Amino acid sequence: MNPYEPGHYPVCPLFRLTGVLCPGCGGLRSAHAFAHGDLVTAIGANALAVAGYFFFAGFMVLWLVRAHRGGRAPRLVMKPVHWWVIGVVALVFSVVRNLPMGSFLAP
Repeated sequence: MNPYEPGHYPVCPLFRLTGVLCPGCGGLRSAHAFAHGDLVTAIGANALAVAGYFFFAGFMVLWLVRAHRGGRAPRLVMKPVHWWVIGVVALVFSVVRNLPMGSFLAP
């Protein structure tokens, strides 16, 4: 389903109730554009999600290379400081995209 066609997917509850864009707003449109090779549109819909797609793709390539060579599968070990950094980045992204100066980050 094309996320740009109205009526197929629900609106973000936070956006519907408050008008505030959460860090995930535009993520579905971003994933759709990314899957269809439109990187500019994907970044315009949700730049943070695109960074996540590239991180995931890199991890999968590392996993495939190690599996092909017969090595151990990579483990993603997340220390508490990593979770804090991810949370702070998501919070800053959310705040900036809701400010007039960060409107370029809004979907």
